[in-house]
Order: sequence, then structure tokens, then C-alpha cells
Amino acid sequence: MSEKKRVAENQSIRVAVATFGCKLNQAESETIARNFAEAGYRLVPPEGKADIYLLNTCTVTQTADHKARKWLRAARKRSPDALLVACGCYAERAANELGRTTGAVVTAIGDKDGLVQLVTQRLGQKPVKKYAADDTVSPDGRNRSFIKIQDGCRNFCTYCIVPFVRRGETSVPPETIISEIRKRVKESCREVVLTGTRVGAYSSNGTNLAGLVKRILEETAVSRLRLSSLQPPEISCELLSLWQDPRLCRHFHLALQSGADTVLERMRRRYHTEDYRRAVGLIRRKVPGADITTDIIVGFPGETDEEFETSYRFAKEAGFARIHVFPYSRRQGTTAAAMPGQVAAPVKNARRRKMLALARASRESFNRKFLGETMDVLWEQTEDGRWSGLTDNYLRVYASSREHLRNRITPAKLID
Repeated sequence: MSEKKRVAENQSIRVAVATFGCKLNQAESETIARNFAEAGYRLVPPEGKADIYLLNTCTVTQTADHKARKWLRAARKRSPDALLVACGCYAERAANELGRTTGAVVTAIGDKDGLVQLVTQRLGQKPVKKYAADDTVSPDGRNRSFIKIQDGCRNFCTYCIVPFVRRGETSVPPETIISEIRKRVKESCREVVLTGTRVGAYSSNGTNLAGLVKRILEETAVSRLRLSSLQPPEISCELLSLWQDPRLCRHFHLALQSGADTVLERMRRRYHTEDYRRAVGLIRRKVPGADITTDIIVGFPGETDEEFETSYRFAKEAGFARIHVFPYSRRQGTTAAAMPGQVAAPVKNARRRKMLALARASRESFNRKFLGETMDVLWEQTEDGRWSGLTDNYLRVYASSREHLRNRITPAKLID
């Protein structure tokens, strides 16, 4: 059955939007979903039956590429006559490969705003039923909204493919961001996450990140405001002074990548471990109870046993709330891909297991610090009467309640 005939038999055209990768991708997917809803398309869960499956891809690692291909093939199997569309970083890096291996229509990052038009033209018809954009506050059904404030990176860390697919650096004007946040607040969204490729590089018409955050707190009624990943040099007293406002969430994601200075230099990171240690100390002095999370790469080219152990010790001493551990993934075209001393897979896997064990221990240690405290929780979802939600410092909390708690912020005593 053709795409056009199948859709014509439906009362509405169903669109499933799925996202792989970073919070910036989530922000862009949220905008894509809203655009489809405003155009009259019906949003449905990514795992359900749909007329159109749209995947916003990531290409940071080979695993991310594999997951994208697997997801698109599964969508084809679920709905053989559906239209498959892929956008995002993998689509930008290797459009022909992605289209050939999955049968999807592939569009580059710059075409995301035109996805509705692309799909409508492909189907040859417009939706017949209207759906309001606020029928779904977020594509993942949660109570927070991701707002893109910045895009692109010029740093060119030796392992990273992102500057090749998100070229240059641009920032969204403050007025546009504030307008978007006001819309989310009107839709009863309780938490907004500011995201970008390099959030700390935000700069628009003389306004830096601290100035933007200050304006958002002064000019909107958002209940909670959260920042995504920052770099150690971007942590300043000016920025941290804003956390005097309790609406700012006490969560800082500072990508470390390695706790060995020699590896950081080969990675072309723009800080040393002493700079990182200074940033962590400043956060903990200025924002008590803050959750500090990080990313660590194991098995970077040339990483010796001694360098790994140095990185491990640094991560242990830092006392992170969570550590996201990644084995180095070779990305063609990056400087690191041609470096000598590529680490064998068994060695990378062993280092990953050891770092993951530290990550589990660090998380448990951080969580225990808050036992017995009463903290505000934004409740998100329920299953069999068991609600789950997040504190401002990113503790996942569970509670049994017969009350409808979704999208409410209530105090909860953390007992176990």
C-alpha cells in the first residue's frame, strides 16, 4: 500500500518523533514535534504505530550510529508502509550511508525547520485534523522543556566529530529565548533546560550566559531553570551568584573526559586538572548541595595504564554525583583517528568496567548525603501508583501515592 493511500484512510496523520543523543537534540526534537502539532499532525509515542517515523540522530560514537540504523529498521518492520525520515548529526555526517542502509529520507541539520514541508510534500496531502501544540509539552512526555540557546562549536577537540557537523557558533537572541520560555510557562511547563553545543559560549548582542540567565529569572515566571553542560573555564563567581535564586537548579554537568593532564593535552581540551579542581571547589562553596556530574573517556589513543589510573584517582577524589563513561570511539576525519597508540578493545572494556564501578559507588555516596532531608520534587510520571520525579539537584525520587502528582512540585522526605 502506498504512503498516500494509507494516510488517506486515517482520520489524522500520525507522527512519531524519536531522539538520540544530547540535550540539544532533545530541544530540537521538541521544536520539531511542536511544528508538526501546529500543522495538524497527531503526535504518537515513538514505539507505537505511526504514518511517519522521524528520528533525530546522534553521531558522537559508532554505537550512536548503530542505534540509529537499528531504530529505523525496527520502525520499518513495525509499520512497513510508513515514511521514515532521519535528521540530525548522523544525517549531516553521512547522509548517503544512512539512507542506503535504512531506506529513510535523510535531511541535514539545516533542514530541520523545513521538515513539516518536506513530509507534507512527500505525502502529497495535508493533515485533516488539528492538534494544538500544547497537547504534548515535550515529545518524551515529561514536564520539562528543552530550549536551544546556542549551536555549534569551534574548539575541535581531537576526538570530537561535533564541530564537523555543527559548524561555527551561533546564539539565539535573549528576546526569542524569553518568549519561548513564557510560552512554556503558559502551557504549565514547570521546568526549562537551557541547552546548546557549548552553552557557556552564549553571546548575543553583548549578553553572555550570566546575563541571559539573569534576564530569564527577572522576566519569566518559570518554576525551575536548569543549565546543561558547561566547561570548567566557564564557571565564574558572576555566574554562580545567580544561584541565590532558588529557581535555579543545583545541577552542574562539567565534562572532564580525562583526569590526566597528558591525555587532556592530546585531546586538545582547554583546561588542566587544576582548572577543573578549582571550578568544582568554587561550585561547592557557592552552591551547597550541588550535584556535579561528568563525562569520562577511557582508552583514548596512547592512554597508558598509569594515565588511566591517574584519571581514575582524580574522578574518585572529585566525588561526582554521576559519571557517564565512554570508551573512546574512533571518528574518521578527527585528529585522534590518525593518532598512534590506538588502545585495544579488551583494554578499553576493562577500563570502562572499572570506571563504571566507581560511577556506581560515587552515585550511591552522593545520594546517601541527603537521606532524612525534605526536598522539593517535580513529579513526572507514574506506574502502578508509584510516582517518580526529580529534585532540583537531580536526585531521582520515588513515592507511592493515590494523588495525581504529575507536573506538581511538592516536598518529599527522602527516607531510603
